[in-house]
Amino acid sequence: MKIQHLHSWQVSPAQAQEMQRRLAPQVSRRNELPNHHLIAGVDISSQSPRGLARGAVVVLRYPELTVVETATAEAELGFPYVPGLLSFREAPLILAAFARLYTIPHLILVDGQGIAHPRRMGLASHLGLLLDIPAIGCAKSILCGRHGPLALEVGSQAELVDNGEVIGVALRTRAGTKPVYVSIGHKVDLPTAVYWVKQCCRGYRLPEPCRLAHLAAAGQLPAKVRGRAEKTDL
Repeated sequence: MKIQHLHSWQVSPAQAQEMQRRLAPQVSRRNELPNHHLIAGVDISSQSPRGLARGAVVVLRYPELTVVETATAEAELGFPYVPGLLSFREAPLILAAFARLYTIPHLILVDGQGIAHPRRMGLASHLGLLLDIPAIGCAKSILCGRHGPLALEVGSQAELVDNGEVIGVALRTRAGTKPVYVSIGHKVDLPTAVYWVKQCCRGYRLPEPCRLAHLAAAGQLPAKVRGRAEKTDL
């Protein structure tokens, strides 16, 4: 898989913020999703007692949402935890997992923010640019912005607004649970992003690609659903 080299990862937090400002205008907010048969979910584990974190990519075939391939990579995280700079901490490890794939997905669902970010450049947008693949942010919490009341029914949604700009949607994906926060990552518009998150939900709060990537990153993906698996320790 081709990964674009847009910048160095050896940067300070101040330099990382400046890079986000520089890259944000390159994010496409238009729907450029030509195919949708292969959808990838990505996630990263917390650091283990060995001091390593694991990044995971799980590629599923739509509409069955059966696993085609999984890939993981393990390494120490080289960037500190700084709110708003998650991509500089996690993206290198996720990209290492992508580099192990034989399958190139048509769409990526990311457990993180897209443009619902103070500088409009969250993890989903960063990965979308680096991989030049349509991407959607599907986060479990709000980084910036506010939304109005949300009905309890599955499918209910409310616009997430920051400084007068609609940056995402709060979407109820399962009754009795908190919503997820959907935003443009790259090469999709917001209605398309919401549509595909809905299409990929199978009764859980997280859409299936993100849910399975979370299990893979934690080393808990059942063997019977792994597809073609490949793992590397970096």
